[in-house]
Amino acid sequence: MPLDRIALAKDFLLILVGSLLLAIGYSLFIAPLNIVPGGVYGLSIVINHITKDIWEAFPHGLPVGKVALVFNIPLFLLAARSLGHMSAIKTVITFVLVAVFTDLIADLSQGRALVQDDPILCSFYGGALLGVGVYLIFFSHSTCAGTDTLARVLSRRTNMKVSSLIIGIDSIVVLLGLISFGDWKVPLYSWLTIFIYGKVVEVLQPQNPHKAVFIISDKPQEIRDALVGRMGVRGTFLHGKGMYQGLEREVIFIIIQRKNLLSLKREVLGIDPKAFISTSDASNDTMPTMI
Repeated sequence: MPLDRIALAKDFLLILVGSLLLAIGYSLFIAPLNIVPGGVYGLSIVINHITKDIWEAFPHGLPVGKVALVFNIPLFLLAARSLGHMSAIKTVITFVLVAVFTDLIADLSQGRALVQDDPILCSFYGGALLGVGVYLIFFSHSTCAGTDTLARVLSRRTNMKVSSLIIGIDSIVVLLGLISFGDWKVPLYSWLTIFIYGKVVEVLQPQNPHKAVFIISDKPQEIRDALVGRMGVRGTFLHGKGMYQGLEREVIFIIIQRKNLLSLKREVLGIDPKAFISTSDASNDTMPTMI
């Protein structure tokens, strides 16, 4: 089996395992105890609660996975152009699998938590499962779509930090949970889950999540158009001159998230197989606005 097929098979295995872990976290630890972990699934848990006993077909409320799927489709379409072909396919597979697994596990468990009447324990293990699941999915060069995608789109239009927008969106969802459930303990357990989830991802991912990339090619403008148009990457053109023959070249310099590096290389080499690509760890975690 060619190496690229082996790598692709590994990626899809990671997506499968990561999606299953997310679904277990949502269905067996988080949703049954009315914990609202922000994002699309937090909003779906709220909608599941407020739609109980409204329709005969859904006496236990609209299924969390199906509601999340409905939200994720337009969010995915917002960012599809910036993901790259393979990453977009993986993202669709990911959010569909998470939705299917979530509803399947909820049906099998009859909506009961694995640990009854212990929201702190469920917050801890639910958040840990979400963290590991998301890490595996990101490691496979996929994404979960969700409100992170919305935050990135808003960031490009408002120049606000993605992290600040994510916190803002999650806070709104948690507040909706408080209003819906009418229990002041809901936001406390929800923020505990979000904190554990964030810490697990922080521990698992490399200390520096960004890579500095230099690209030298005879087709700099075509590469620029592909990276900006399809991946939403921003960067800077540098003027370069070869030491041996003295040939002048445009050098593309960008800082990109580590998980998007493979997609970037595929885009560049698809345009110019002879392109030179050099990568290194970015020495600063701040992401400056490129000109």
